[in-house]
Amino acid sequence: MEKHQSKDPLHGVTLQKIVETLVEYYGFDTLGELIKIKSFNENPSIKSSLTFLRKTDWARKRVEDLYIKTLPKIQSR
Repeated sequence: MEKHQSKDPLHGVTLQKIVETLVEYYGFDTLGELIKIKSFNENPSIKSSLTFLRKTDWARKRVEDLYIKTLPKIQSR
């Protein structure tokens, strides 16, 4: 039987992994410039960012979109 792989780049990737990957790639300073949210700009931490993003759909969508756009750059390293 053939296994079907999802074409969704977010499939199987946790929000924590997304944020950690973006912070590792951009750093909080650049991430805060790209996505203007308090948890990236004021006293940034993975934990505070995750708390905010889990409650705020529009911000989570922006983070996920940035991750999808950044994925090819990360994979080519």
